[in-house]
Amino acid sequence: MKGTGLAKGLGVTLKAMLSPKVTYDYPNVPLKMPDRFRGIQYFDPDKCIVCNACARTCPTDCITLTGKPNPDPEKKGKVIDTYDINFELCILCDLCTEVCPTEAIVMTNNFELAAYSRDELFKDREWLSGNTANVRQENNSAMIKKGGTKKDAE
Repeated sequence: MKGTGLAKGLGVTLKAMLSPKVTYDYPNVPLKMPDRFRGIQYFDPDKCIVCNACARTCPTDCITLTGKPNPDPEKKGKVIDTYDINFELCILCDLCTEVCPTEAIVMTNNFELAAYSRDELFKDREWLSGNTANVRQENNSAMIKKGGTKKDAE
């Protein structure tokens, strides 16, 4: 019968017009990412013991980490000197956070890294430690400061 294809096509169009919209007003309303989303890392320099496990594990070699001897002669170990991540190379694989023994580096749900220059994708220790928004719920222990509780972090 003539016209059945046209009727089917119009039926699909009407069904799509009446269904709820699935678009987001993205720049104005931020997206809620799932809790297990792997986004930009958060780094706590006070917890870092300069073991270099994160830099050795990184498959793209985008992490550079240097330490210096502890200035206090009574304390052993090293203190963090520099910690840099090149997000031009980083694949957000979460391996650096898995091997960190002190949870000094954890993943967040932040994903916006758009930049006009490649130089802006090099992030240092200060920038990474200021990236405290949207830390994963499972890593809230990373947000507990001395004297605080997990309840305060939530």
